[in-house]
Amino acid sequence: MRPNLIRNNKKKIINDPVYGFITIPDELIFDVIEHPYLQRLRRIMQLGLSHLVYPGAIHTRFNHVLGAMHLMSHAIQGIRRKGHEITLEEERAALLAILLHDIGHGPFSHALEYDIVNGVSHEKISGFFIQKLSEEFGDDMKRALLIFQNTYGKPFLHQLVSSQLDMDRLDYLNRDSFYSGVSEGIIGADRLIEMLNVHNGSLVLEEKGIYSIEKFIVARRLMYWQVYLHKTVVSGEFMLIHALRRAKELSLKGVTLFASPALAFFLTKEIQETDFIRNPEVLMHFADLDDYDILGAIKVWQYHDDKILSMLSSAIVHRKLFKIEISREPFSEDRLNSEKEIVKSLLKLNGDQVNYFVYSDILTNKAYNQHRQNINILMKSGEIVDLLEASDNLNISALAQPVEKYFICYPVA
Repeated sequence: MRPNLIRNNKKKIINDPVYGFITIPDELIFDVIEHPYLQRLRRIMQLGLSHLVYPGAIHTRFNHVLGAMHLMSHAIQGIRRKGHEITLEEERAALLAILLHDIGHGPFSHALEYDIVNGVSHEKISGFFIQKLSEEFGDDMKRALLIFQNTYGKPFLHQLVSSQLDMDRLDYLNRDSFYSGVSEGIIGADRLIEMLNVHNGSLVLEEKGIYSIEKFIVARRLMYWQVYLHKTVVSGEFMLIHALRRAKELSLKGVTLFASPALAFFLTKEIQETDFIRNPEVLMHFADLDDYDILGAIKVWQYHDDKILSMLSSAIVHRKLFKIEISREPFSEDRLNSEKEIVKSLLKLNGDQVNYFVYSDILTNKAYNQHRQNINILMKSGEIVDLLEASDNLNISALAQPVEKYFICYPVA
């Protein structure tokens, strides 16, 4: 149960550079924002290593979840005005769910998910955090967990948290565009929110908002290629993945590495999803893990005796990023082996060591997935039509097709 807290001046106003003033509408929500689990998001950058390309992109996941909560508040008000019942308890739970939807992100989240926690997604870890918080905050948090997991009786509340037209995406496109300076990501979030409605318990968009949603999907595609999957960002992220992979390999062999207690915990153990469920200590260590742990570690690792760890860490710290080539066709085994032989000679590497320095993989960009919680349009006739059928913009059909690009990444002299 929740402890007795002094309730003075908890309905704060926060000045946000994207939306202006954001109001914290509820004392319980204020207490959750003040909780160490959520405050940790101040120490995790929203865009990971994107600041290596866009120096302004150093905003945090804390900025983002507050913005998403702000948009959720507007969406609920708009849906209520259209005659759909959302109780005050449901509103609070929906605000909590969107506020906590990213709480399971680790530092440099997608890089971390590769090895540090053995493929446990941030969504799963967010669920574990919300479940833990329900012990402290009671029924409101339990209701938020039901919405987050899509097991609450009103599916549209979950869709506002997680779908192809959720408050998460509406905020991060505008926010990431603002901080990166990439104007192609700017969308009319207010217009889209005003066009939201509910039909048979599910979220729909009114027909008059169709051009706004088309712009939203195009903006998402552009932001992926220009920011999230920018080739230099990809180079840095794969270098970090392999630095952490090397650090874990060494730690599991008993090599002593500089690391904070939280990072050392994950470097010296093979943590899987079942470990979060069975051992409460795992979640507690994860709650102590943020960007500072990783950045502090690689800053020290650049001086480690292990050549691979030292070279990767030094290159990241000093932004000496590997060259990356992008192609619409896969790179041949001959090309990959050729680059490996060159790098082996260049860096005087032995055997499989070169795999820490030469990478090849696929980048996939799908702006709209018709088969995953598709966006339904409420036509003036009352008919419900999938966006692809309702749109007269041929680009939308094209954007529903995934675009794959291949890359090869390697150091140069």
